[in-house]
Amino acid sequence: MTKAAKFDRQAVVKKATDLYWEKGFHATSMRNLQEVIDMRPGSIYATFGSKEGLFKEVLQYYADMSLAQLTAYSQNTTSPINALKLFFNSAVIDSKHTAPSGMCMLVKTISELTDDNGELLSEAKRLLTVIETAMQDILNDAKKCGELSKGEDTARLARYLQMQLMGLRTYARANNSDVSVTELINDIFGNKPFLAQD
Repeated sequence: MTKAAKFDRQAVVKKATDLYWEKGFHATSMRNLQEVIDMRPGSIYATFGSKEGLFKEVLQYYADMSLAQLTAYSQNTTSPINALKLFFNSAVIDSKHTAPSGMCMLVKTISELTDDNGELLSEAKRLLTVIETAMQDILNDAKKCGELSKGEDTARLARYLQMQLMGLRTYARANNSDVSVTELINDIFGNKPFLAQD
């Protein structure tokens, strides 16, 4: 008797992430999920508790992907500021051509959901804060190596970068020119405070 194939939870969550990212939470039906992740509704409920439970795991998976990218860029370049710039290029330009949606999934979720889905809305907001904190950590590294002024408020600067990233991804979706988006990214990182000033 052959042994049953082991259930690959991460593979299922990845497929669900692509679906939810493309369609949004409300437009994704249980039938859509059933077809894409190849699970019956009963199995989805047994494994994830609910459509909302699966979506919560999807949000975490999406945030983990972003954090892994940030970490990889940070570890593979000697310049923390350049690591952030590479992350911006990947998130804004590369994802525009390769991701299910050019928009940040967390921002898309916050734009879509209301207090009727308060737990999911709060989770999306929390995960955005986690990513913002990761950017602040890299900015603190930039301060240590002299790429930022010692007096720079890295928490405020991380908020600024988060805001710019949200706006750029929306702009890129509405604009067909990668060149103009690249110029905007260069503008962000080519001006103060990203030029060390002691």
